[in-house]
Amino acid sequence: MPKPLFITFEGGEATGKSTQVRQITSFLRDAGHHVVTVAEPGGTELGARLRRLVKFGRMPISPRAEALLFVAARAQLVEEVIAPALADGAVVVSDRFGDSTLAYQGYGRGLDVEELRGMNEAATGGLQPDLTVLLDLPVDLALMRRAPRGGDRFEAGLAKADAADVAFHLRVREGFLTLAAQEPERWLVVNATLPRGEVTRLVRERAAAMLAG
Repeated sequence: MPKPLFITFEGGEATGKSTQVRQITSFLRDAGHHVVTVAEPGGTELGARLRRLVKFGRMPISPRAEALLFVAARAQLVEEVIAPALADGAVVVSDRFGDSTLAYQGYGRGLDVEELRGMNEAATGGLQPDLTVLLDLPVDLALMRRAPRGGDRFEAGLAKADAADVAFHLRVREGFLTLAAQEPERWLVVNATLPRGEVTRLVRERAAAMLAG
């Protein structure tokens, strides 16, 4: 049976996650691997509905409710898509996973990080990525990339450049860096200011080495 591998991409807004997900997916498929790609929240009917609600809904959502909605979508995604794909020996590539909840709702919104870890573990059955790629970008550069488009609930706050919104994204970035420092064997931190092709090369090298090992 082919060797399964679970790769996640994390980072703040405008770091290029979607582009790098496409690049690594194309590389792995060209190498003969069966690759399943997903993006959070989404990938299932429940996830798609929760995505619209939590990212584009106009009603206020408390930090705890926000976290629970993301975790509910994650639980469905793992059971319906990710776990079966890994059991079949696929490489699963996800645009965001549980670490986003820790960074955004934990470090960013101020919820207890360890409590959120427990929620993630319950939702995923303890599933952890084999490799998490953090595309790290200073918030001021993300602001330049994102403005003035706005976008969903999270992007719009960055585009407004309000002090409170920028402070939130600064906390999120520091949260991701803290998480990466806690588990350096799982994380690959990549400077997202590097040329796109160089970022792709670094990710490809790590993924290829893991599949070869």
